[in-house]
Amino acid sequence: MTYVGPLKRFFAFVIDTCCIFFLYFLTGMALAIEPLRRVLQSLPMVGFWWFGALFLIAWLYNALFESSSLQGTIGKKIMQIKVVDQLGKKISFLRATSRFFGKIVSRILFGVGFLLIFFTKKKQTLHDKIASTYIILKKE
Repeated sequence: MTYVGPLKRFFAFVIDTCCIFFLYFLTGMALAIEPLRRVLQSLPMVGFWWFGALFLIAWLYNALFESSSLQGTIGKKIMQIKVVDQLGKKISFLRATSRFFGKIVSRILFGVGFLLIFFTKKKQTLHDKIASTYIILKKE
């Protein structure tokens, strides 16, 4: 297995961020439709529900794609990399979910969790270590 370093992973992250923001945009457009807007405005704590919906989109985007037969998000597919377990196999939805929440831990630690990639033999970040995952090159 060829483990992937920070550059390809960063470009995959940028692509995925664009994809997620596009999904956010579509969600916002759908909620701007008059009947949905009225329902949304009648909810207490609208901001809480909106933030929850955005969080749900990001989580499902990452976890569903990484646990699918694609073994990675759209950004990872474009960069020709994939997420695997310690045996090089597809990961489960639960493992993909723990990887997603591990990224939050890395961010809370001011990004230090991402810097582990420079100090680990198999180029793992903190969220990779939490979920026991690896990012490898796809074989042609």
